[in-house]
Amino acid sequence: MKNQRQRTAPLFRPSVSVDLNPVPSSSPAFGTPVHPIRTPTTTGAKPTILPVLLPAPTLRPVAFRTFTKKHNLTLNSTALQALATFIGKNCGAGWREEGLAERVLEEVAKTWKKLGGGVIVDGESDALKGILKGLEPCMSGGKVIQGSSSTLSRQSSFSFGAGEEGKTNAALGSIGLSREDSHVSLGVSGLELDDDEGLEDEGMVRDPRRWLKVVGAFDQPCLVYNVGKKHFEKTTSKPTLFPPAHHKTHLFRHRYTLIHQRLLRNDAFQPSSSSNAPQTTTTSYKITPITNLLGRSGTTHLLLGLLTISPTGTLAISDLTGSIALDLRHATPVPAEGAWFTPGMIVLVDGVYEEEYGGAGGQLGGGGGVGGTIGGRFVGFSVGGPPCERREVTLGIGSSNTSTSTTSSGGFGWVDFLGVGSERAIGPKMRHLSNAILLKSHPNRAKILILSSLHLNIPKAHDALRKILSIYEALPPTSQPLAIVLIGSFVSHAAMAGGGCGGGSIEYKEYWDLLAGTLTEFPTLIVNSTFIFVPGDNDPWASSFAAGASTTIPRHPIPELFTTRVRRVFASAKAEAAADGPALGGGGQAIFTTNPTRLTLFGPVKELVIFRDDIVSRLRRSAITFRKPPSSDAAAPPDSMDLDPPDAPSHTLPRTLTKTLLDQSHLSPFPLSTRPVLWDHAASLSLYPLPSALILAVDAETAPFSVTYEGCCVVNPGAVLAQEGPRRLARWCEFDVMAGRGMGRDVAF
Repeated sequence: MKNQRQRTAPLFRPSVSVDLNPVPSSSPAFGTPVHPIRTPTTTGAKPTILPVLLPAPTLRPVAFRTFTKKHNLTLNSTALQALATFIGKNCGAGWREEGLAERVLEEVAKTWKKLGGGVIVDGESDALKGILKGLEPCMSGGKVIQGSSSTLSRQSSFSFGAGEEGKTNAALGSIGLSREDSHVSLGVSGLELDDDEGLEDEGMVRDPRRWLKVVGAFDQPCLVYNVGKKHFEKTTSKPTLFPPAHHKTHLFRHRYTLIHQRLLRNDAFQPSSSSNAPQTTTTSYKITPITNLLGRSGTTHLLLGLLTISPTGTLAISDLTGSIALDLRHATPVPAEGAWFTPGMIVLVDGVYEEEYGGAGGQLGGGGGVGGTIGGRFVGFSVGGPPCERREVTLGIGSSNTSTSTTSSGGFGWVDFLGVGSERAIGPKMRHLSNAILLKSHPNRAKILILSSLHLNIPKAHDALRKILSIYEALPPTSQPLAIVLIGSFVSHAAMAGGGCGGGSIEYKEYWDLLAGTLTEFPTLIVNSTFIFVPGDNDPWASSFAAGASTTIPRHPIPELFTTRVRRVFASAKAEAAADGPALGGGGQAIFTTNPTRLTLFGPVKELVIFRDDIVSRLRRSAITFRKPPSSDAAAPPDSMDLDPPDAPSHTLPRTLTKTLLDQSHLSPFPLSTRPVLWDHAASLSLYPLPSALILAVDAETAPFSVTYEGCCVVNPGAVLAQEGPRRLARWCEFDVMAGRGMGRDVAF
């Protein structure tokens, strides 16, 4: 019998009882079973939705209430059709009675705004397609599943569940969706910034240089203000160096519409909302189009237009409707000696229109047609620049100055001007992050060094650079600057111009090789700081055919052909630092960028514009000369500028230059014949919204200064080499990022 039992097939052998739970039950009647009872893991049958064909006009009222009235968004026809197809497929016949459509539309609208989308929701955009694609796995019974773990945090960002909540998180993470308190434009949705204790443990935010980004002029998004929609839009055409002829007209049209909408949002140009309002001392100004001057001879008007030189050689003012001759013999600038006014600038002129009654003077353009020249002349009494607008007002955020009234209406907080995220989407989180890193973790790193006119062909320039860098090399790594900006021109004469003074390509490369040898003397500094190189007019390739004269802007970076050894120095230092241990920020970096260029720190929180141009001499040559006032001893009216330091030798030039550029919201307010501009890349010269700081490296003869105007700090670092009597000085500027102030420094060597 035993042998037969052994020959029994395994399939028919009796199963052996295995006690999986050795602990006996407390009662024989309720004994522990042989195999534990498995509890079902399913939460229930998933409701079945029968798809319906939902026409887009039927969904329009519900979409209008959710997108337009609640979230101030506008749906085009393609977006409405895409939403109708999605809701009809996933919500079925109960989309209206059960309120399923409103919940889906609410989720889509919130996600669209979190991703930094514009006011117009386009159905053909990849953003909306990605939102709907990632939202479809989260639909269950026509509803969007919102579990407790759908919001990413430091504890749950690495939790991968197998249930519906896990699927929801995976779907949301695949397209970058987030909840109310998360922003994913810069990848910080997984950080709980309220907990500052674990901030040092996060490798991605350990060093502030992680949040420093250089945006070149050719990488900046080209945004155009749409007058009809009152919003910024990206240009559909691809920028090119040989654009069509009408792009030249769009260049000045965009400048005019930008300043015009800025003035209309100014309190001084907004009429009273009530006709029964009491009369006050403040009056509301009204801008008159030039075509409306016809038939109104002898009346006073305020014009906003572009100063131009007519074909006859006389001064004229033009707007989008026409142009008229301008008589400024009796005009006075506002403020007196406080700004320059040159052809190519957009100005406000207050005066009287005088019509000509002979011939065709009363007609538009002599022969009719909108856009021509109006007969007669406009006698100006006062000329002034358009008032500047603070950055806080433009972006619709609160101002730190309580005495200044700011309004959030009309702000462009959802517009991503530089491709680093919009103010409304990631601004609050980035400010919290900057305070936690720069004020708590690294309080001594919030500074940027700026050196200008570093001529590498002069041996003394290398000595001055060694003296400056040795000061910061002796500091501990946690006190060294975030970045060091070296601004050209890097040779004193035009390189490869053929004249023999600047030398050829071989000599120019040798100058950069000498700089590489100088930088190797400071290994700690090149590992812990980012070096940024901005070219000037004497640097190639533009200098080879312009011979140092003004060339087209923006300028391309210095070719890599000449900077190979400098790049090799930073690569070697980074490799050595990685071998010794984890360096602060991951090693050094050398960035060769354009002119002008922009530095962003923590997304839209801090924006620095760097521009090298001999703009002071150009303004002096092109400025209009006005009649001097009768009494020159009268005190100038106070303004909102603060000059640093207060004991500077001349206050007039810094104030005049600052007000001229910031009021124009442009780095080159000149005619194209005076300063050529690449038409399709002119958006990189715009100063709207106002940056946090403007690093303006002007003529070498101009003394260093630091001026704060409407919250924007304008800094001129001055040339590196300076002579003060028998002493040789090395000059540079140290810019405090958090305080927003620049301080000029010098040292004898």
